[in-house]
Amino acid sequence: MADTSTSTGTSDLRPEDEVARICADLIRIDSSNYGDGSGPGERKAAEYVMGELTEVGLDPVLLESESGRANVMVRLEGADTSRPGLVVHGHLDVVPANAADWQVDPFGAEERDGCVWGRGAVDMKDMDAMIVAAIRDLARTGAKPARTTTFCFFADEEAGGTKGSHWAVEQHPEWFEGASEAVSEVGGYSVTVPRRDGAGEQRAYLLQTAEKGIAWLRLTARGRAGHGSVPNDENAVVRLAEAIARISAHPWPRRYVASVQGLLDGLSDLTGITHDTDDAALERLLEAIPGAAGFVRGTLRDTANFTMLDAGYKHNVIPQTASANLDCRFLPGHEDELMSTVQRLAGEFVDVEVLHRDIALEAPFEGSLVDAMKDSLLSEDPDAAVLPYCLSGGTDNKALQLLGITGYGFAPLRLPADLLFAPMFHGIDERVPVESLRFGARVLRTFLDRA
Repeated sequence: MADTSTSTGTSDLRPEDEVARICADLIRIDSSNYGDGSGPGERKAAEYVMGELTEVGLDPVLLESESGRANVMVRLEGADTSRPGLVVHGHLDVVPANAADWQVDPFGAEERDGCVWGRGAVDMKDMDAMIVAAIRDLARTGAKPARTTTFCFFADEEAGGTKGSHWAVEQHPEWFEGASEAVSEVGGYSVTVPRRDGAGEQRAYLLQTAEKGIAWLRLTARGRAGHGSVPNDENAVVRLAEAIARISAHPWPRRYVASVQGLLDGLSDLTGITHDTDDAALERLLEAIPGAAGFVRGTLRDTANFTMLDAGYKHNVIPQTASANLDCRFLPGHEDELMSTVQRLAGEFVDVEVLHRDIALEAPFEGSLVDAMKDSLLSEDPDAAVLPYCLSGGTDNKALQLLGITGYGFAPLRLPADLLFAPMFHGIDERVPVESLRFGARVLRTFLDRA
């Protein structure tokens, strides 16, 4: 192991001492993913990560799926090589940001009000920074993680991972050989709820044990082209509008998967607010977690939301076709039902095309890895609770599941009670408290010792 004390400035530098710097550095690198092949790509961010790891004597590998779409891998041998390996991963791309909508430059990484602001501060350059800081600490100290651990920084997560995690799983499965479990983004952050006895508040950390599947669909209505002044009962625009209205009005039934039921029951135990009597009771419970309520609402049922429209080319021409893009998210075990429901509601004159489809996941809220995550959080926040949680979106854990690797969300952050955290995912004025980053760096480093 190389002696890096001169390059870091001190031999006893801790992960929490440099995590905010690393997060800010990453935010300043624009790695926006527009989903259409345009944008700067992840190469510069990947090169930055490579530099941080090579500086401490490691030999990471940069793999491009195509020019500019870069992934970084490094593996550290575990203290117990007889155990299955672990994958700890993040993604380096971010969704685009319109600077005019923000209070600050979204790629300026300005520190204001105790927070680092910028695109990726929440999704997920904060966690990338925690991972880099933890790896650097392991390398500097010569310590080994509990299990042989492959650390990955993927491209393209924000467009489904086809040039990132899915590409790596298909083209370089050797990097994941021997691994049984993985941890990545979104879960592990705190919410603050009122105590059932009325004596103050209680923090609870939401450990992600499930995530919904994805079906990105394009609906194309077929009709008869014609002059805009002539009545037309085969108007493709009308047929599409009718299909949109049917799908949007469909009452998707509420069904609780195990992780959602566990979360709601746990919140009820902490707050004393029941959730299983009627809709009003459930809403009262969700109002107790305003920072995460939107994500939780998205896991109570399957969803189908229209996001894009495309029809026509001249004001006085009725087009032959009209199309719309539909973002569907289905709970574990619900994929076939959702697809057949959309097809039925679309109707006979509307074709349904799958643009991107990925699996739903659900993992047990038990076992040694879950215990290590809980213990690591409680070592820093002993009075807190840890609850299971289903993500309404998706992560790169989907790709790893294709290799039989069970994934969890664990980006640990102790958050201020009044910070509306979850709405900042893909939102404006994205920011993360510096103290939350420091907390997360400590917890993640402890977790690697215990996993």
